Amino acid sequence: MGTQGESPQVFTGEGKTIIPIEVPRLQRGALNLLDIATSTMANIAPAMSFYFSSAFIAGAAGVGSPLTILLAGIAIALLGNTLAEFSRSIPSTGSFITFIGKTFGPLMAVTTTIVVSLGYIIAIASVVDISGGWAQTIVLKYFGINIPWQLLTLIFVGIVFYLLVRGVHLSTQWAGYFFAFEMIVLVLVSVIILVTHAGTLSFTPFNPANITGGLAGLGLGFPIAIYLFIGWENSASLAEETNEPRRNVPRAIYSSILLMGISYLLFMYATVVAFNYNVTALSASAVPFVDAAQKISGILALLAYLAGFTSIMSSMIAASNSQARLIFNAAREGMLPAWMSKIHSRRNTPWVSLAVFLGVSLVIVYAFGWRVDPVTFFGNVATLGAIPISLVYLVSNVALPVYYRKYHRDQFSLLKHLTLPILGVLAIGFPLWGLVQPGQPYPANLFPWISLGIVVVALIYAVILTRRDPTIGDRVGSIIADRE
Repeated sequence: MGTQGESPQVFTGEGKTIIPIEVPRLQRGALNLLDIATSTMANIAPAMSFYFSSAFIAGAAGVGSPLTILLAGIAIALLGNTLAEFSRSIPSTGSFITFIGKTFGPLMAVTTTIVVSLGYIIAIASVVDISGGWAQTIVLKYFGINIPWQLLTLIFVGIVFYLLVRGVHLSTQWAGYFFAFEMIVLVLVSVIILVTHAGTLSFTPFNPANITGGLAGLGLGFPIAIYLFIGWENSASLAEETNEPRRNVPRAIYSSILLMGISYLLFMYATVVAFNYNVTALSASAVPFVDAAQKISGILALLAYLAGFTSIMSSMIAASNSQARLIFNAAREGMLPAWMSKIHSRRNTPWVSLAVFLGVSLVIVYAFGWRVDPVTFFGNVATLGAIPISLVYLVSNVALPVYYRKYHRDQFSLLKHLTLPILGVLAIGFPLWGLVQPGQPYPANLFPWISLGIVVVALIYAVILTRRDPTIGDRVGSIIADRE
């Protein structure tokens, strides 16, 4: 295992050239399939995602909301194919940056670095924000004490950063514990709802005719349902610390998407049933699932609140672990300042990139969300972050067939490397258009322009950097997860 200060061999050109270069390496073999699959699902954060999205999905798609989620799960699986196929060939901590860079060259690699890094930082700011906001709600509701959410947020970020720096295995374990609790509560509440409403159960929510407004209703609900799954790509950037990454990363991707898809179907169906198929009442609820639990038992409601909190914490841990590593890898490959690639001398954790990732997100929260209701800010900043992230999803699907034709023509599959990526472009293009189309209310009407600004700045930075350092192309994707 290489560590900072050593000179491991770095492979470039698909392993044909070996260049000795000093680069920091992460702890090899620290994670197994269960670890990275759990981390991925913890990043998705089903309780947090479902709590704040289900009312909007129901308001758009009506009783047919579960069917909308089913279609969204299929769409995410198409994107999963792209990430899985790339990870089988060049498993890398750089994830999308490596995959797009190896395909389209250093200019696109550097551009992707800035776009995806800022997208993830903006998105995690929503989680950072709601960690204090949700805790404030729980403490106020059950203890009558109003602790400022800003203070609680700072405390939780500090705790998460400590766990992350202590080690990827330890932090992933804690994300797993938090995730297990939320899943137990979500499934328990859902089953109790179905049992107590046994007399009204039907297949009505799975009838396409019951999607409000038909295709128009599906068009409104589908983008929201897609973003229930954000975080599905978590395992790819943990490749360097995963044993047998070429096999285990794809398995983690598919198993996580499948389990989360089934879970969301259960949660949405139970919620629709709990509100007696009354879409008006469901969509008017701030957090329908918690309200449904409250109708049955105060204890269940308390558990649901706690599940929301553990979901937020598990997401912050898992997302930071995964997404900060993209910054770390970009820095050690020369696309970001080298100091961002420093690792802890004993823990082999990228503590500087973790500090940058969480630190900038905290600045966003305090600078723009200090006087905003945490739930409102959560929705706005999560939507903004989703735009650049979705754009990177789309480009990676375009890249897959080009990459396999360029480097692995003998392995090229019309289904896996052409048909499914094209469907993936359509699957993510549809909700992406929903986020950027003209005529949206304030502040959503500003988000496309902010995202465009990020892309323009990224391109300018990429042009300047690649002209200053023509060797960047040799380093992009040079550090493969399962090679020394």
